[in-house]
Amino acid sequence: MPSIFSRIINKEFDSYIIDEDEYFIAILDIMPLREGHVLVIPKKEIDKIYDLPAIEQQKMLLFASKIAKAMEQSFHKRIGYSVIGLEVPHAHLHLIPIESAHDINFNQAKLEISKERLKEIQEKIISNLS
Repeated sequence: MPSIFSRIINKEFDSYIIDEDEYFIAILDIMPLREGHVLVIPKKEIDKIYDLPAIEQQKMLLFASKIAKAMEQSFHKRIGYSVIGLEVPHAHLHLIPIESAHDINFNQAKLEISKERLKEIQEKIISNLS
């Protein structure tokens, strides 16, 4: 059975896409730790990020860097990277605007953000992509 991320990649579910290319997609996390929390997901369904071929891991970081720079311009905060891999069996990288280490603590409650606000955040980040 395809993961939820594969179904998003295949456009079976609506999502707030920030950017995509032939290898990766970047979407807003709809249950974020902080406003602007983005997930970078390989289009190849693979459980663990370290099982991606080395070249794809490199490409993933380059793709994520472009997104992180747009996020930094959008939120004027440092962007933290995290790989947890517990909730969805499909490799992904979290990009989170942070001010302290607490902001990237996955044991804290997730934010509830309206669809309207998610759309605003999506548009803001996209406007800063170069």
